[in-house]
Order: sequence, then C-alpha cells, then structure tokens
Amino acid sequence: MSFQFEQGEILLVDKPLTWTSFDVVGKLRSLIRSELGIKKSKIGHAGTLDPLATGLLILCTGKFTKRIDEFQGLEKEYTGTFRLGATTPSFDLETEPDQTFPLGALTEQNISDAAVRLTGNYDQIPPAYSAKWVDGRRAYTFARNDIAVELKARNITVTAFEITRIALPEVDFRIACSKGTYIRAVARDLGQMLGCGAHLAALCRTRIGQFHLRDAFQIPEIEAMLRASNQQPR
Repeated sequence: MSFQFEQGEILLVDKPLTWTSFDVVGKLRSLIRSELGIKKSKIGHAGTLDPLATGLLILCTGKFTKRIDEFQGLEKEYTGTFRLGATTPSFDLETEPDQTFPLGALTEQNISDAAVRLTGNYDQIPPAYSAKWVDGRRAYTFARNDIAVELKARNITVTAFEITRIALPEVDFRIACSKGTYIRAVARDLGQMLGCGAHLAALCRTRIGQFHLRDAFQIPEIEAMLRASNQQPR
C-alpha cells in the first residue's frame, strides 16, 4: 500500500491502551520522517481518546487536515464496561476509588431502565479530570492539584444506550452519542441514578460516523507498511 501523506491521507488507527492521541500523531510523524524521508508533515487527529481508552482514531495529513472539524462532529459509538458500587474522582481507573456502596437490591431491570432514561438529549457536566479549558488551563490540571472548578453543562445526545451484559458489579454497554459526550460522565450519571455509584472500567471507540474500527490499522501494521514502502525502488 502506498500513502500520499504530503498531499493528504485519512488514516484509521486502532489506538493502543495507555497511549494518548498525541502519542499516535507523534509516532506517525516520526515514522513518516524516518521511513519516507519527509522532514515536515502536517498531521492531526479528529477526536481525542483518553489514554485508558482504546479504539478508533482518525488521523488526517496534508490537505485533509482541513476536514478535522468535519470528522470531529460525526456521531461516535463506544463499547465498554461500567463498574457499579464504587466511584472515583476521575470517573474511571485513572484514580483510586474514593467511595464504595452496597449494590443491595439492584436488579437488571433497574439498570436497563436507567439506560433508557440516559438516552436522548440532556445537559451533561464534563468530568473534572477532562481536557476542557477553564481560565486558560485544562480542567485536569486543577483536579490533579485538588483545586475545585465549576464546569458548565453541555447539551449532548445519546442516540443509543444498550446494556449488553450484566455480571455485577460489571455492566457492559454499547453507546452511540454526539460530539462532546463523556462516557465517564455517563458512568457517573448512571451510578447516581441507581444510587450505588459507578465508574468506567474499560472503553473502546468502535465507530466515528461511517468509519469503523474493523477497518483501522494497528501501529505495528503502519510501521511495517511504511518500512516496506521505503524499500521499494523510486
């Protein structure tokens, strides 16, 4: 496979666990420089994934970087696991549990009903541990220093919220949602609605608009293809 990175490419990547989205951009830029000899390359990603999330990341190069906003606005789809009965300050596994709750008489019907209530349009307050800008700084910089800040709610749309497995305290899900939706905040809201607390234990982005994870490349695959391209006679 040949790439036209300077002219413009749309590359689907399966982001590895613990990598930041910028790590993926930096890796591709480094590979383009080392394997193709292109010293300067215009590259950006169309929608951040948290380090503890995996899945589909769209990278745009060259002239296609102008379409980043377009891709960011597309509907997203995720699968993952919520863990009920405990909360964390970050609403995921970045931080340790700060409170635990008994699951008591919680039923599968309670969980399914809560998912229905969290489907549709509603105002969602972003997590304190997020990249939202507050007074010129990222919100997480305040949170990691135990400084409380007020984050404004944002209207989001959850078009689908399907519970796919219940094995308490774990609950697996599939969610399709609009730009700006924090799945960690959905975990918080679900836990509050059920009265038992919850946090995000695993997350994978499976779709962005018409682009699917099944069509994405792993980082080693991209590296191998660029190395093979470098070895072809020019």
